[in-house]
Amino acid sequence: MNFFGICVLTLWLYLPGFLANTFAMLWGKWLPKTGYGPWPIDGGRTLSDGNRILGDGKTWNGLIGGSLTSGLLCVLIVALMGDIPSQNAAVGENGIFTHPLQGAETAWFSVGGDLLTAFILGTFLGFFCLVGDSTGSFVKRRRGLKREGEISSKAPLLDTLPFAIMVFLAGQLFLGTSILADAELRLPMLALIAFTPILHRSFNLLGYKIGWKDVPY
Repeated sequence: MNFFGICVLTLWLYLPGFLANTFAMLWGKWLPKTGYGPWPIDGGRTLSDGNRILGDGKTWNGLIGGSLTSGLLCVLIVALMGDIPSQNAAVGENGIFTHPLQGAETAWFSVGGDLLTAFILGTFLGFFCLVGDSTGSFVKRRRGLKREGEISSKAPLLDTLPFAIMVFLAGQLFLGTSILADAELRLPMLALIAFTPILHRSFNLLGYKIGWKDVPY
């Protein structure tokens, strides 16, 4: 498989993590319409610079709901893909749409059946994506970039790079024998991190067009 194919494979394996921001946005925007929340993670607190720790855009309903929805997406992917191929298969040997649980038979998150394992894996990826996103928001607030009502301040790199870096780093450090932690994915990960601002912008433009986002960034 060529380098472009390995990049697409990497994005496929980490898809539940990459979509966690979208899921969190939907939970943060739509759950309050039912009368529940929003519950800002920072509780409205500020630091000595006079700015919020994270701001109203980072909520518990978004963090928890986004993480769990990423878990459900991973369950759906695994359910549709069926049996796991041999854990000895090389990266890319099974094509771009490689089974995300390949090599995970002895990993820490492999508990019970494949669907429960998939749920834990997807939730893990979603959680670390959103931790990275919150890290970006923390830095934005320290720079004085604030949220005004529903309109978020614009900072393309801080809105994209932290979540991509965090989800890939977490995968490489904590996913053990899983194919997601394979060293051959590291260079494609760097390429995807560089490409993420464009990818993120595209998703946001789509969300803005269909009314899911208030701003196109």
